Amino acid sequence: MRGLFKEKKRTTADLVRGTRELLLSLSAARDPKREEKMMEVAKNVRDMKIVLYGNSEAEPVPEACAQLTQEMFREDAMRLMIQCLPKFDLEVRKDITQVVANLQRQQVQSRLIAADYLDRNKDLLDLLVAGYDKPDMALHYGTMLRECIRHQSIARYVLDSQQHLCKFFQYIELPNFEVASDAVVTFKELLTRHKSTVADYLSKNYDWFFNEFNTKLLTSPNYITRRQMVKLLGDILLDRSNVNVMMRYVSSMENMRILMNLLKDSSKSIQIEAFHVFKVFVANENKPPEIVNILVVNRSKFLRFFSDFKSEKEDPQFDQDKAQVVKEIASLEQS
Repeated sequence: MRGLFKEKKRTTADLVRGTRELLLSLSAARDPKREEKMMEVAKNVRDMKIVLYGNSEAEPVPEACAQLTQEMFREDAMRLMIQCLPKFDLEVRKDITQVVANLQRQQVQSRLIAADYLDRNKDLLDLLVAGYDKPDMALHYGTMLRECIRHQSIARYVLDSQQHLCKFFQYIELPNFEVASDAVVTFKELLTRHKSTVADYLSKNYDWFFNEFNTKLLTSPNYITRRQMVKLLGDILLDRSNVNVMMRYVSSMENMRILMNLLKDSSKSIQIEAFHVFKVFVANENKPPEIVNILVVNRSKFLRFFSDFKSEKEDPQFDQDKAQVVKEIASLEQS
């Protein structure tokens, strides 16, 4: 007889709708069943995670993943999960973060429908960026944000919002090391993942962006910030898609002065990263006269410096680049 009364297995649509209703009810000021509902949400989110990631017993089923993804966006459940994240304990936050992150990668009929959803709900990006202001939530919001900016249109939205990018210049310098480090990872993703979008952004916002980058990050009193940002600068300038931006950057005497100061940094790691950018100033075949003059006037200092300048480990490419820089500086004539 027991078999006649088995509980009907929930569909993914039931799972999502039930979670949505529970999350909506948690907004109520006082609810005697609040704890019970939060436990039910936690269970539902774990079930969603199993659908999307699989478990030790089974791999995820593409059809079930696609159905869950469709229902999550149709019911606006992802929005509620993100908004309600602070209400839950650490383990549930982790599960929600993993579910939201995975939804960004799920294809439905060969399309990433998460991109379309986020295009219609850009305020969620505002919420995720601002999440770095909440130390106990920042790593969860940062993880979700990075998955969202896998979509080119969403990365473009964050880049084009000067307000958002201004915040990253602050977040990178936060005293909380874990939060600052996470912000650096997101900042780098924004500026390196989508080549054409980044090149277009930097071309249109060159003055503002590099003024902030130079004065706040490359000259930061924080050693870790200087090291990470001079490396990122090299990654940006040496990317082929940013050749026009690179040529503009290495034609500036003020920019070269900043790199010269970084070459003298007490940190060997910063010196090495600065050299990878400085060599582009020297290699530029159309060096402005003021840059040529600086290199000529300081020629003896440069040659002495580079004679003792060595990589921390054996690096034939570094040695070759250094030899080329020395040769170029030695052959310059004052303009």
